[in-house]
Amino acid sequence: MKKLMIFLLTLVLISSCQRFNNADKKANHAERIVLISKQYTEIIHALGAEKDVVAVDLSSIYPEKVKKLPTVGYHRALSIEGLLAAKPTLIMHDGINSLGPDHIVKQIMDLEIPMKTFHTKAKDVASTKALIHEIANYFHKEAAADSLCKILDNQINEARKNATKFTEKPRVLVVHFGRASNVYLVMSNGGAVGKMIAWAGAEMAVPDTSGMQHLSAEIISEYNPDVILLTDYGYDRLGSDEKIKELPGISSTAAALNNRIYRVNECDMVYLGPRSGAITLALQKLIHQR
Repeated sequence: MKKLMIFLLTLVLISSCQRFNNADKKANHAERIVLISKQYTEIIHALGAEKDVVAVDLSSIYPEKVKKLPTVGYHRALSIEGLLAAKPTLIMHDGINSLGPDHIVKQIMDLEIPMKTFHTKAKDVASTKALIHEIANYFHKEAAADSLCKILDNQINEARKNATKFTEKPRVLVVHFGRASNVYLVMSNGGAVGKMIAWAGAEMAVPDTSGMQHLSAEIISEYNPDVILLTDYGYDRLGSDEKIKELPGISSTAAALNNRIYRVNECDMVYLGPRSGAITLALQKLIHQR
């Protein structure tokens, strides 16, 4: 173990994990914070509390400027070299079970780098605001949190008010692609996206609440969604609306026949945060347009 520690510390001097070859240009940090949570990353930046953030995980892609920071790998595929290169004094993550692989997590814990997890889990509007306030209290950004939460409330209320004017609730299928042997990875009703679709005045085509799941082309066809939201990864791989509409299982749906397949950002769909009201309003326009 002692030899391992010496080897790992040596890597700090010779290694770095960078995104787009961007080195850590920040100097004289009072704290050196590594964020391993895209939700925390967005909230901390929205609060204006990012001063001491020196690295993030690869899932942290919002706001745009975080792409200039060095990265430490994906949260479930962390790089010990990248982490040590960031020389963190604090690691923030949203739960030890979301980190991996296990042997890297053990190495991090053996190095005794302080770690911080916020207790609140954002499952609805109230708990999202509570998480924003909890993070704000840690960084002494209470006034910024009040402003963010007020905006979130106003936007969600606007979406809900708009929803009362619609006479129909379109059935929406959210696809995160991953088509292999005509099997699709889709989002179900249990997560953040289910909340936003409901606030927008629609309903999820997949009623199951167990999270993401793989569905065959036949089942997709049977669900026959009115609208399909395809995340950026899958949409960009296919490259055009016409190619998407030709996919097995999708080609026969009302969404394909009526040209109601739209590109959305995967990051916007998987957690609730300060932009969830604005995202809901944008989804509402997509879903209900004719």
